Amino acid sequence: MRRDAQPMRIAFYSHDTMGLGHIRRNLSIARSLVGSINVSILLISGTREASVFDLPGKCECLCLPSLEKSLEGHYQSRRLGIGLKDLIALRSATIRAALGSFAPDVFIVDKAPRGVLGELDSSLEMLRSRGNTRCVLGIRDVLDEPDRVDNEWQSENNVAAANRYYDTVWVYGDPRVYDTIKSCRSLSQLHADVFFTGYLCPRGSTNRIVNSRPVEDGSALCLVGGGQDGIALARAFAICNLGRRTGTIVTGPFMAREAIREVERYAADNLALRVVHFVPDLRPLIERASHIITMGGYNTVCELLGSEKHVLIVPRVIPRKEQAIRADRLRAMGVLDSIEPAKLDADYLTDWLDTGATRENARGVNIDLDGLRRLPSLLQSVASQPISGLQAIA
Repeated sequence: MRRDAQPMRIAFYSHDTMGLGHIRRNLSIARSLVGSINVSILLISGTREASVFDLPGKCECLCLPSLEKSLEGHYQSRRLGIGLKDLIALRSATIRAALGSFAPDVFIVDKAPRGVLGELDSSLEMLRSRGNTRCVLGIRDVLDEPDRVDNEWQSENNVAAANRYYDTVWVYGDPRVYDTIKSCRSLSQLHADVFFTGYLCPRGSTNRIVNSRPVEDGSALCLVGGGQDGIALARAFAICNLGRRTGTIVTGPFMAREAIREVERYAADNLALRVVHFVPDLRPLIERASHIITMGGYNTVCELLGSEKHVLIVPRVIPRKEQAIRADRLRAMGVLDSIEPAKLDADYLTDWLDTGATRENARGVNIDLDGLRRLPSLLQSVASQPISGLQAIA
């Protein structure tokens, strides 16, 4: 039994098969916990790029052999020359060994109740049999279209796994924007207590978005997430008319080298444009920009919800509609602009920079941005409760 004077041991898991969204989300939560309570944190990540982020004190990262996910949704080994079955077995054994030795008081899993392709099954069963670890399933505000979520959760046996192993479900969002539990039939079948944490906004405790002062025209920033599928947006931004603004494109760590070279050629002919390959912390760039054109990943949107910027979302629609659903909801609330990727071109961006971005953001729109401040108390509440999942199946 852990003594009160010892740090609470927290393990995080994210499969990280496309982009850096999952590990960035877990890392944001880890930072909020380290700054509030006595914890020791092990981050288990599916991408080696996780090691580039600055880790808070009492936090360490274990990077698994990498998987990658194609735009069609198929998995394969990213670097090792072994088959998918062997790679999942290797990752699964590594996770189990790490959790067995670390013996976390709380295990927080991002999005996938069984891990990618069931790689958490043996670890979850081990933790259940030991009876000393509370398990938390954390899911973002939008997973995908409801019918697809239901089909996937049923076919992958996620509902049964979530009800067998998890004590609590945290939804990192605000149901006034999107209620994923009510929208998805499979999620409404979860037995564990469900808490909407609010969005994980790093800018602090404000629940009301008020653009009380105009944002002066300045630099324009283009963000393409991890970059795997960001060349169309980067190209359109690179050749649009920035007017008197300067422009910055962040290509992301996964953009193909040929695509990066293409963007760099545009920048070589335009002194107002610069290309940055990767930055672990986007906040300084966001602070300096007045106009931001970006794909609609969860973490980027959280950054922008807490800012007073003119924002245009160009959401990814393949292989999931998650970004498009989120962008549509926030656009309907008047918080930002969005456009379908198929309609995007340089002329549209030029017009948006000149006219579309001059409208004021919504005044007085209520969106809960307090997730990071709220999570330490939610964690302590989980850690202090009986392990309900074990009792339910005893």
